[in-house]
Amino acid sequence: MAHKPKIYLLDVTNRDGVQTSRICLSKLQKTMINWYLDQMGISQSEFGFPLTRHETNYLNANLELVKLGGFSNIRLSGWLRATKEDVKAAFKLVPHLKYINLSISTSDQMIIHKFKGKLDHQSVIREMEESVKEAINSGAEIIGVNAEDASRTGMDYLIEFAVKAKEAGASRIRYCDTLGCDTPFSIYERIKSLAEAVGLPIEVHCHNDLGLVVANSIAGARAANDAGVDTYINTCVNGMGERAGNADLVSVILAIKFGHGMQDYHLDEKVDLKMSWKICKYASYAFGVPIPINQPGVGANAFAHESGIHADGALKDRRNYELYDYEELGRGEPEIIETGRKITAGEYSGIKGFRNVYEKLEVAFKDDAEATRILELVRYANVHNQKPLVDDELNFIARYPDIAHKIFTMTP
Repeated sequence: MAHKPKIYLLDVTNRDGVQTSRICLSKLQKTMINWYLDQMGISQSEFGFPLTRHETNYLNANLELVKLGGFSNIRLSGWLRATKEDVKAAFKLVPHLKYINLSISTSDQMIIHKFKGKLDHQSVIREMEESVKEAINSGAEIIGVNAEDASRTGMDYLIEFAVKAKEAGASRIRYCDTLGCDTPFSIYERIKSLAEAVGLPIEVHCHNDLGLVVANSIAGARAANDAGVDTYINTCVNGMGERAGNADLVSVILAIKFGHGMQDYHLDEKVDLKMSWKICKYASYAFGVPIPINQPGVGANAFAHESGIHADGALKDRRNYELYDYEELGRGEPEIIETGRKITAGEYSGIKGFRNVYEKLEVAFKDDAEATRILELVRYANVHNQKPLVDDELNFIARYPDIAHKIFTMTP
């Protein structure tokens, strides 16, 4: 049977999302994003920067968590500049890294006005080739090569670049619409030509500067599939990302599952849309950025009806005014808010209050020594996050105290 290409999701919240100006995530919060993405069945998380020293313990701890079975399916990948030196240094800091993306600019604009004579078109290709070969020698198993500013790169050169990447040993090509200047029409034609020429899976990485990010991502994915190769749409939870943001994870899934004309395109069957509500609410809390009221699927008004005609129609049959069911996104259960006495665990908690918090989570400690150790970690976690911990964070610390200890530890 001929291979039927699929659409996979590669979430970049912990790499591109955290590059959003004015916001950040702690290392525990980044770990929890990976945790939720894994439960959601997302194929891959670009979980950080292996060459950035303050990420080292977090990256190694998350890779250790993979070995412990804490993550069941997700692949954790690092982002690097496509230089041999960066690859060498990164694998010294994070030796168990298996999945990486190597990025270099390919447009005339970037080569001329960013590199300023340090690199020309052919030396860009040589840098990329050397970095791919170094990554293979270092133990990388899947290597994506990123053409930064691909949407403003001449097609002949983009194809030459991608073919050379394949010959060097690359596993995928990432088409980056770095400035969000593509339209669904242009990106379809460009990615189809690229995929047909290179014959590798294509990653579609789009930005929202023109408000077209989800449409462009879907069009690019269709183009790659139509050319006979798998595609990996780069997403961010709640559409976070530089400037106007990246492709929103939930919106992309909804577009593939319910969009007209998408029935012949196959989304990775592991994706569980019911995790949407949980991961989006957590990311909103962690980032400190509210979910817009009109956000697809998870916004407060996504299933709200006020107009008489709409309310009447929805009550008669939800399909009159709802394209998909709120239950499919993990919505519908009431959220309980404590209005009386509440004991919380924070950086100044004592052992009795702390035990009360964990008793409500039905977590029991084998002895006082274990409880004291977890309390100390919870104190550090509150300092680390600078906000109260959610139940899943508390459970994670109790279950994986050694991993939590590494995540909280940085050596300047």
